[in-house]
Amino acid sequence: MLKLLAKLFIADRENYKSPAVRTRYGLLCSALGIGLNVLLFIGKYIAGVLSGSVAIAADAVNNLSDAGSSLISLFGFRLASKKPDPDHPFGHGRIEYLSGLAVSVLIILMGVELGKSSVEKIISPEAVTASWLSIAILLASIAVKVYMWFYNRSVGKKINSAAMLATATDSLSDTVSTAVVLVSMLIARFTGVNIDAYVGVLVAIFILRAGYLAAKDTIAPLLGKAPEKELVEEIEKIVLSTPEVCGIHDLIVHDYGPGRVIVSLHAEVDGSGDIYELHDAIDNLERKLQREIGCIAVVHMDPIDLRDEVTAKARVAVAEMVKGIDERITIHDFRVVPGTTHTNYIFDAVLPANFKLSDEEAEKLIEAEIERRFPKCYGVVNIDRDFT
Repeated sequence: MLKLLAKLFIADRENYKSPAVRTRYGLLCSALGIGLNVLLFIGKYIAGVLSGSVAIAADAVNNLSDAGSSLISLFGFRLASKKPDPDHPFGHGRIEYLSGLAVSVLIILMGVELGKSSVEKIISPEAVTASWLSIAILLASIAVKVYMWFYNRSVGKKINSAAMLATATDSLSDTVSTAVVLVSMLIARFTGVNIDAYVGVLVAIFILRAGYLAAKDTIAPLLGKAPEKELVEEIEKIVLSTPEVCGIHDLIVHDYGPGRVIVSLHAEVDGSGDIYELHDAIDNLERKLQREIGCIAVVHMDPIDLRDEVTAKARVAVAEMVKGIDERITIHDFRVVPGTTHTNYIFDAVLPANFKLSDEEAEKLIEAEIERRFPKCYGVVNIDRDFT
């Protein structure tokens, strides 16, 4: 169904990196979600009334809340596609993360309400009628929710949408919860044992867990999560493929919403090269990053001395030394400044994000190790943290 609708309403539908195509997919999937969830609500509500099942009735209301979630996602995609303005020069892409968070909150609220009503039914149980009509409606609901999980997950990955992935997670949890309700109905029909309210509690737990996981995934980019490993590797590959670049450090990826990424980095170049030629190469590199990754790229040209053998040997020796402390530590901006009584090794040391020591402790440790390993040499170390 979605493929047919995409053919009808989305031009250039396979160009997933296009902001316009991305927005249209979001709007289409949200509109389809509203329609399907409203139909599921009507069917389950009828089944809940006929059977007297609190679990089915709660599951029906959950589908109604899902329709509301899809409506929030629809407005989120619409607002996120707004062009930058003077107050928001980086655009409005993070609104999509906020809409995903709103969906997550609704999921959690529905889980709480379902849990409360189920506990009440445990305290004051009511009879449940497990008709074949109710069972058929639940089976159809499971099939529809599996389909919704599939298309939301598939499209969400293609267009890199946190809101759609949150919706997919919700659809999967709905599938599990409805399956559990179906099992309880079958048990009631064939054994006469009423576990409806207990199943309602179990469904509530599933829903709460899904809401928590979805909220976690949407809050992370708002707080500023580390970029995906694949993106970092792709950036490094592009940068180091430039002949004039011999090293990269201080890579930072700024996420202002899907399709709105700013990349900043330092590219090491030969300090003895022609400044105009090197500047031209860096300009071309920025354009290449923008063209191949779809980001705004800011590259700082960082000259290093490649012809001084003393500096080159010292740089290699110090790089090996810091890896003895932790193999993830790297160095850059290395300089050798000789004096009458001692030589200073001046450089930046990049620590991994989860390094066990504080910056001050790491600085003292590295400087002490330099004095121990290299006679009449002092370390002047500036500590950086890895943002990738």
